[in-house]
Amino acid sequence: MNIREVVTESDLYDVFPVLQQLRTKISREEASSLFQKMKKENYKLLSLQNEDDEVVSLAGVAICTNFYNEKHVFVYDLVTAEAHRSKGYGKVLLSYVEKWGEEKGCSSIVLTSAFPRVDAHRFYEREGYDKVSYSFYKEL
Repeated sequence: MNIREVVTESDLYDVFPVLQQLRTKISREEASSLFQKMKKENYKLLSLQNEDDEVVSLAGVAICTNFYNEKHVFVYDLVTAEAHRSKGYGKVLLSYVEKWGEEKGCSSIVLTSAFPRVDAHRFYEREGYDKVSYSFYKEL
């Protein structure tokens, strides 16, 4: 297994089919445009390749600081390709993100997960994550 940072537009296109399994309404062109903006705001997209060099899991993360969580890793995206779920890939990538956060001086990892994603919630709880709040959203 190998974990790499997605850096170029070509890299993004290589991982896009997996990303689209989580972000189902976004086109490649929209993803490319957003990715360029997000990178300027310290967003990193990490990809996990299996032994066959196939992209099987992605994590989109950024280091943030606020009054509530202090310096922390925020996980914006975490997805494993549907054909590769329940094989431990998500756990490997999330463990990598946790270690990376510790190395960067972060005190915690924070993420949100939509209500319907019950399997994802079970995964996070199995990995030691606690449900601590609701996330609210209002379109402007």
